[in-house]
Amino acid sequence: MRVKDTLNLGKTKFPMRGNLPVREAERQKAWEENKVYERRQKLNEGKPSFVLHDGPPYANGNIHMGHAMNKISKDIIVRSKSMMGFRAPYVPGWDTHGLPIEQQLKKAGVDRKTLTVADFREKCREYALKQVEGQKKDFKRLGIAGEWDNPYLTLHPEFEAAQIRVFGKMAEKGLIYKGLRPVYWSWSSESALAEAEVEYHDVVSPSAFYGVQVKDGKGVLDTNTYLVVWTTTPWTIPASEGVTVDAKFDYAVVKPDDDDRKFVLAAELVKENAERFGWKKYEVLETLKGADLEYVTARHPFYDDKELLTMIGDFVTLDAGTGLVHTAPGYGDDDYKVGMKYGLPIYAPVNDQGYLTDDCGPDFAGVFYDDANEVSLKKLEEANVLLRQMDYEHSYPFDWRTKKPIIFRATPQWFASVDKIRSEILDAIDEVKFLPDWGKVRLHNMIRDRGDWVISRQRVWGVPLPIFYAEDGTAIMDKETIEHVAKLIEKYGSNIWFQREAKDLLPEGYTNEHSPNGEFTKEMDIMDVWFDSGSSHQGVCAQRDYLTYPADMYLEGSDQYRGWFNSSLITSVAVSGHAPYKQIISQGFTLDGKGRKMSKSLGNTIVPSEVVDKMGAEIIRLWVLSVDTSADVRVSMDSFSQISESYRKFRNTMRFMLANTTDFDPAENTVAYDDLEACDKYMEVLANKFTKEILDDYANYNFMDIYKKLINFLTTELSAFYLDVAKDVVYVEAEDSHKRRSMQTVLYDVLVRLTKLMTPVLPHTTEEIWEYLKEPEDYAQLAEMPEVAHYDGEVELLENWKRFMKVRSDVFKSLENARNEKLIGKSFEAHVELYVSDGVKAELEKLNANVRQLLIVSALDVLPKDQAPDDADDYDEIKVVVKHADGEVCPRCRRTTTTVGSDVRLPQLCDECAKVVSKNYPEALTEGLE
Repeated sequence: MRVKDTLNLGKTKFPMRGNLPVREAERQKAWEENKVYERRQKLNEGKPSFVLHDGPPYANGNIHMGHAMNKISKDIIVRSKSMMGFRAPYVPGWDTHGLPIEQQLKKAGVDRKTLTVADFREKCREYALKQVEGQKKDFKRLGIAGEWDNPYLTLHPEFEAAQIRVFGKMAEKGLIYKGLRPVYWSWSSESALAEAEVEYHDVVSPSAFYGVQVKDGKGVLDTNTYLVVWTTTPWTIPASEGVTVDAKFDYAVVKPDDDDRKFVLAAELVKENAERFGWKKYEVLETLKGADLEYVTARHPFYDDKELLTMIGDFVTLDAGTGLVHTAPGYGDDDYKVGMKYGLPIYAPVNDQGYLTDDCGPDFAGVFYDDANEVSLKKLEEANVLLRQMDYEHSYPFDWRTKKPIIFRATPQWFASVDKIRSEILDAIDEVKFLPDWGKVRLHNMIRDRGDWVISRQRVWGVPLPIFYAEDGTAIMDKETIEHVAKLIEKYGSNIWFQREAKDLLPEGYTNEHSPNGEFTKEMDIMDVWFDSGSSHQGVCAQRDYLTYPADMYLEGSDQYRGWFNSSLITSVAVSGHAPYKQIISQGFTLDGKGRKMSKSLGNTIVPSEVVDKMGAEIIRLWVLSVDTSADVRVSMDSFSQISESYRKFRNTMRFMLANTTDFDPAENTVAYDDLEACDKYMEVLANKFTKEILDDYANYNFMDIYKKLINFLTTELSAFYLDVAKDVVYVEAEDSHKRRSMQTVLYDVLVRLTKLMTPVLPHTTEEIWEYLKEPEDYAQLAEMPEVAHYDGEVELLENWKRFMKVRSDVFKSLENARNEKLIGKSFEAHVELYVSDGVKAELEKLNANVRQLLIVSALDVLPKDQAPDDADDYDEIKVVVKHADGEVCPRCRRTTTTVGSDVRLPQLCDECAKVVSKNYPEALTEGLE
């Protein structure tokens, strides 16, 4: 008989390598076939609900790492909630309308002009659905659990109808109006944009300092005086209607020595502008308050028949310029507000494509706005009023889709009033929890400062504005007509609006006093796509009876404070008086390894499918757990390689425990806590403490803490201590001995705990492990999270073991020194003399454990500290001497001991091994051992 045959060497068929790219897909197919998600929902019926409402990604293109981080984060939360006693359904969604889809069709060669609006929209719909299927496949491959057969799409008729009804409720409350005011206008998209569709880049613009001659000085200024104004958009000068000053600023009337004219500018800025304009000598004739200049008029620098009005505004600063601001109410929000206050016309002579119109005169007509800067500068110079032209670097808005600069342009648009319900929205924010907590201030400030929401778009692929016009142009959007349109769209989809005439979209027999002849037209603009997704609380949460409104959580990127978080909040407060969410979690962006934004042009993108195909989805999922998603996250293939090492650590640790519990039946072999060996009790208490901490972290969404604690538990508590000690018990002790069953009890419990705790993160791996466990549920996903047990004397036990672990650490340092000095090789060659105080000795005795075995040495003497030799390693509380152990190596337990051969029947074994073998393998006594 071989010595090896008398050992309980762990065996398991659980593979060392996961082969994740192949096995994950197979496992996902099995989950789908066996309806594991649906079964989890069934199990949780009647439990408290937790609804994480999915923010819809845009249905265009492949998913990127930001998508993966977002969806996996949601999946970890939903899965953990499902296993922690909550009914947590997850309905994925997609944003399916909007300009990018129209542009993709154009790139594909679809000529919109040759198609009817309805036919073009159908092609948009087909494209969107194809994109949804592609992204859905990618999301499912990441292991995301949810209602993939019943997602929400903003193009679904029932969703569109709900959106129409949201619009109707807002209209009923007087929150929808049409106005002529400046909006973000994208000439590259030929449409108005919402704030969330704008991004800012630094640009260099030609700024102009120029004078406008006073026409009526109101007894304050004479007509030989020029107001010095400043602008960074010279192309807007043709639409100039006035000059704005600040009432409290001091303004100087300046006479340069080499000029017959006088000039007015802010007193504080005279010196720097004098240098700028080349005034070597000048005299300040008088100083006036800005309030004194109100209603002074001046001549327009280009048009003799047009005068400019001087107005008081609160947006003038002394940071740059002259303290007098060129004001064109049709080209800016501040300009618009001050212009409305003073009754000026809202004038914006530029067309949809960004070209100035004939109203500007022959010099400007048909000139692209950016080129018109040069025309304006030239005309100012010819009029001898250009004092200085210089480049000015500043932040400027761009269309986030086309990446082209935009303009502010007054056009007739439909607006949703934010101002009327601003205080209600701000109050609603106070009821919401935020993670990180700075999100509350950010959203509050955005709502506080934002203007009314322009909700109309001059495109065709979207939900129509359900507005009719009477013969006299009166807009009709009453409750009856809007509900009728909603029902039509619910039945036929929004294309019905573009397929039928206005009269066929109105309720039968509908009349209106403004249309005596019964003639009606319809609005052809569509709604802003942020109104689409911003209505999802009604189109999804309030519409599906197994969801809740408000939702428990919205989780998206931090850009959504100005996007989905924002639009959803406005519409929800408008229709229901409260926020659509109870909590917001925001995440940062994914950057490349150098901290740069990922882009195809830089060639620094990492597509999730690349990582999945090479390493498996589990690696991305574990990576998401490991990073601080509240801030921007750097992504590189190296980072995934590092995570692969952590994954292997987890897998191999679990494999070791599986191998050493193969013959353990929890129903038959479990040892009660009070009967556990001392070391096993300690590990059981640690496992429960770890369980509580991880469950708390799940509850508080502290992903990175879960990762750190997991790796520390695997590395420190298990691999470096308990599993190291375990080999000398589970391998060497008799198969059914109390010591072995005690340790197996804890090993198995830790196995089950870790498997359950990590199922939300690594479901493919934990389901593979689950197949080797002896648990009642056929899937780990259908199990509940482990319970946290509490035992008498836990605190004292942990304190005792904490002191022992300090002793152990010191002994290990001495063992390492002995190895370096070639005194010993493996620790089992060591005989340790441990010199301790009476207090430490008492603490070691309290452990009631085999300290020699815990230190993994062959011999141990615990001696009084005052007997330590001078050359002993001194660690304050203890002193240590390491010697080479006397005796021979037992081939079974690998211990060096003088007891080898003490049993003549089994001469090659030590006394302890001889006892185990003679009792459990009597054939060895007759056959002998090899």
